[in-house]
Amino acid sequence: MQDKGNVDPQDQRRRRYRAFAIAVGCLMLLLGVGALAGWLLQIAIVISLIPGFPSMAFNTALGFVLSGVGLAASMLSDRRSRIAATVMAGLAAAIAAARLVEIATFGRHFHNIDLLISQLLVPPDFIAAIGGGMGPNTALIFLIANLSLLLSLHLENSKSQVVQELTSYVVITLGMIALAGYVTDAEQGYRWGPYAAMALHTAIGMVVFGCGLVARSWWMQPANRAQIPLLIPAAVCFTALLVDLYTPLGLANGILYVPLVLTALWFGNRNAPLFFAFTCTVLLMLGFFAVRHDEASFWQEIANRTITAATLWLIAILVFYFLRNNHNLEAERIRFGALVRSTPDAVIVIDGRGTIKSFNPAAESMFGYAPQETIGRNIKMLMPEPYHSEHDGYLTHYRQTGEERIIGTTRMVSGRRKNGIVFPIEVSISVVFSGETKTFVGIVRDISERARQEERMKTTLAQLEAYTAELERSNHDLDEFAYIASHDLKEPLRGLHNHSRFLLEDYEDKLDDDGVRRLNRLVRLSQRMEKLVNDLLYFSRLGRQQLAVKRTDIGLIVKDVVATMELLLEERHARVVIDGRLPEVVCDAPRLTEVFRNLITNAIKYNDKPAPLVSIGYLERYVGGDGTIARNVFFVRDNGKGIPREFHEDIFRIFKRLEKSQDSDDGTGAGLTFVRKIIARHNGDIWLESEVGAGTTFYFTLGKKREGQNAAA
Repeated sequence: MQDKGNVDPQDQRRRRYRAFAIAVGCLMLLLGVGALAGWLLQIAIVISLIPGFPSMAFNTALGFVLSGVGLAASMLSDRRSRIAATVMAGLAAAIAAARLVEIATFGRHFHNIDLLISQLLVPPDFIAAIGGGMGPNTALIFLIANLSLLLSLHLENSKSQVVQELTSYVVITLGMIALAGYVTDAEQGYRWGPYAAMALHTAIGMVVFGCGLVARSWWMQPANRAQIPLLIPAAVCFTALLVDLYTPLGLANGILYVPLVLTALWFGNRNAPLFFAFTCTVLLMLGFFAVRHDEASFWQEIANRTITAATLWLIAILVFYFLRNNHNLEAERIRFGALVRSTPDAVIVIDGRGTIKSFNPAAESMFGYAPQETIGRNIKMLMPEPYHSEHDGYLTHYRQTGEERIIGTTRMVSGRRKNGIVFPIEVSISVVFSGETKTFVGIVRDISERARQEERMKTTLAQLEAYTAELERSNHDLDEFAYIASHDLKEPLRGLHNHSRFLLEDYEDKLDDDGVRRLNRLVRLSQRMEKLVNDLLYFSRLGRQQLAVKRTDIGLIVKDVVATMELLLEERHARVVIDGRLPEVVCDAPRLTEVFRNLITNAIKYNDKPAPLVSIGYLERYVGGDGTIARNVFFVRDNGKGIPREFHEDIFRIFKRLEKSQDSDDGTGAGLTFVRKIIARHNGDIWLESEVGAGTTFYFTLGKKREGQNAAA
């Protein structure tokens, strides 16, 4: 259930307009029923109110009943009520239209439309005694009012609302003209020509009917409702018409009608001044025709009223454009206010003396002050020292010299919260000129988090510099180790090798078979040890040496590698084929030559087939069995033994060999380690697919890793 304190003000207005319109419909129904009762019961005083005054015709009373029910039913939202409103308003409009056609066709002596219904219910003698019928002004009001009601029922848009509002003003005006005629004893106000006149209570009912139509039009679009009661312009109309009727040559009407047009300034509808200008023009014309004129003043009064009407329309047009511009400015103000309220940055507006004029919600949450605590106080309250003391001096200097030091720029300064905490902010200040007045708009952003991140970044950079220095020291130590390994460690190995060779050459005939075997073993171990040391030194340098990259034809590299391996290929009856065309890539050619040499050599050495076959190719797009995708992939495929899946990662470990080849003494088991390191230096990745007994395929990329995979460097 909605809290009454949270009801939308626009909904409250709509409810009031709806209740008022329904009340007007009920009053019209009571008026019509009362007059019909007077006809049926033959009570003349109910029909005419005052002896000698015109009486309310039977059809006029019926028109009030139909129009009242139609107006009240039109305010209800259910389908039956809308149908009832349409039927009632349609019948009332049809009766009024038929009466107007009768007057225009047959003249004042015919009242067949009135007699058509009344003679069935009322004695002819009483009808003849009362006489008359529905007047043309009454018929016109019923017609236009009910037509506008029908239009608004079936075309619910802004145009139908405007039409109904304009119609309501016309209805009120015509009703008030008739009332003014009764007050001033000017028969022309309530009797148009020689036709039947509008009764006094009919005129009152018409004014009430018009007010109900106004309420309904504002109920349709409450944003267009008047900000002052309609009673005020209505009273102005009535007074102006009275004065007009008693003022010679129509001199006073312009003085009173101008304020009526100006009351449109208090109406939300921008078309209100044009409505009032139209109403005043009708009043001017009726005021002219309501009195008799002598020949001397006839044309002079026409000229006066023409000038007055032109002046009223000129003022109405000026007021219309003023309201339109004011509406546009108000819309822009609302949009700007919504932008300022919703922006995440603090927006603070100050005047030329530093007094705060505006403080948006973001500024509230940033500084901790409520708007009422800051507005009217100096902006210095939000500043710590030294900005607190320097601010007034800067404003004074700016007023005296016009020199802009920070306007139009973005500065990083400090702000002070309500609790006294000082925090870093970023301020952009702009100046807005309104005549001679200068207003400063400051956009403030809290950069505390950014400052913390910068501080963390500085700490991280300091740590990185320390790590870099440590890495440089470690690399220096590694270089020293490499120097020691290449000289001091290899020298005793060479000594062991040489002395073993000397012993074999000089004392082989004096040693038994076991001694010779052991010396030969010592020679081979010293040679292998030297190879291991060389491979270890080479591996350490791979990660630190710069690559000599250039555009290289991979096909030429493969052909050069195959040419250097002719002897091995002949011994093993092996073949190397290139599957398709190999592209040109940017790489370090000597290093990539080593990659292909190692992969091809392994494919031949660890092959149990009588005719080993090695295929080398290139794929623009590769899709693996596990769903990984890669582009620009090279492959080296053999028909050898294959590698079990559990060893796919072990084979890349340095000095790790799954089995000995036929010439295993020639290798150390570091070849694939070198291959992965070289490919990683090229920002690539290497992986394999293998089937035991069917062969192995090594895939690798240069410059891009597989999607979803990370290669170990």
